[in-house]
Amino acid sequence: MALATKIEQAEVYVPRYLQIWRALMNYLVFFFQILGQILRGTPSLAQFLSYIGLGHPLIASSSPSFKPLPVVELPVRHSSSEPEPTPQANVDHDIGDGLHQIEKLTVVLDLDETLVCSYESSGLPAMVHAQAAEAGLKWFELECVSSETYEGKQKINYVTVFERPGLEEFLKQTGEFANLVLFTAGLKGYARPLVDRIDVENRFQLHLYRPSTVSTKYREHVKDLSCLAKDLCRVVIVDNNPFSFLLQPLNGIPCLPFSAGQPHDDQLLEVLLPLLKHLSLQKDIRPTLQERFHMPEWFQMHGIPISDLTV
Repeated sequence: MALATKIEQAEVYVPRYLQIWRALMNYLVFFFQILGQILRGTPSLAQFLSYIGLGHPLIASSSPSFKPLPVVELPVRHSSSEPEPTPQANVDHDIGDGLHQIEKLTVVLDLDETLVCSYESSGLPAMVHAQAAEAGLKWFELECVSSETYEGKQKINYVTVFERPGLEEFLKQTGEFANLVLFTAGLKGYARPLVDRIDVENRFQLHLYRPSTVSTKYREHVKDLSCLAKDLCRVVIVDNNPFSFLLQPLNGIPCLPFSAGQPHDDQLLEVLLPLLKHLSLQKDIRPTLQERFHMPEWFQMHGIPISDLTV
């Protein structure tokens, strides 16, 4: 019996150097599998960094930390004889022998870290500001009236705002086939003058601020899209913080957060705009977004049961 025990122990004994070697090989195999998936998806640099845990902006983000889901590219049409239909204000679909006209798509856009990034001017490092400006980022300074008071007077905050590359063209093109809604968890005293600067053509048909958000047992400042329409089949929200749309997970597009350290970001024109054009042709946008992002499952992975989501 003693001999058998010794033989059994000898059979399962593995030298420590061999254990380390096996662990290293397993890690390398896992790393190259992930790298292969990333390269097949041809993501931007920001997406690649987010996969390996290095996607931190130069200045700390104000939104909850999470790894954004990659935006899946739309299938490419190989036949030149079948061009992509041009999105229209209203889209006609064949229903039996007649035509059924569907409503114009409603696109709800977040503000901070989705369309712009803002920093308190006194706390913004001069080097960061200079590098962003030299790289061509559009920026401006803003006076914001704070809800706080100092010596009986309302406090004025000075903010430096950087526009996400392609913002003006994105709003222009999206506004041609969709109703635009600005929905931010920011306070009106800060957000309204900012929006007035980036939307001089008044393309946003509605502005919603922090008082329009709701609190849930999981997160505060949640954007409940039911305040916009009873039927949400043609309503989509774009937000860098997925928890903002946890009440309607099938209506959300989780975009990568934007910071001043990303002067060559291309998400608005190269990723979001083509996806929104595609959605504008769908009678119900939710099946497409579920197939691409699987947001209910993402929330479940983060401790929010699917049964608690409005799907």
